Amino acid sequence: MSGRLVYIVEDSPDLAANLEIACGAIPDVEVRVAGSAEQAWEMLQSSDSAEAIVVVTDVRLPETDGVELIRRIRADRRLAQVPVVVVSGEADPETAGRLRELAISARFHKPYSPVSLRKQVQALLDAQP
Repeated sequence: MSGRLVYIVEDSPDLAANLEIACGAIPDVEVRVAGSAEQAWEMLQSSDSAEAIVVVTDVRLPETDGVELIRRIRADRRLAQVPVVVVSGEADPETAGRLRELAISARFHKPYSPVSLRKQVQALLDAQP
């Protein structure tokens, strides 16, 4: 275990694979993929608090959406400071406002540049102790 984890939360297998390839190119990083917010939440609950973590999530997910997942992360004392990167095609201004309130670290609109995403995620991981 490297101690540097990227959690990808994406219900589309093709988009999840693209994100996994982009983030998997970061040195010394383990990528874990969840197809739903519920699955991601369970995975995050079992993570070691000493690990450097970045969550990359879509907004539109089945059942629980990405905004609610981020809300849970921010409300959890152990996870509240975890950087969250949103990758979404969602253009609703209300959603954008809710994401700003939840202090996301970055937002990429689909289609996005995998290189720009990888650089952002790597910078967020490198900034953690």
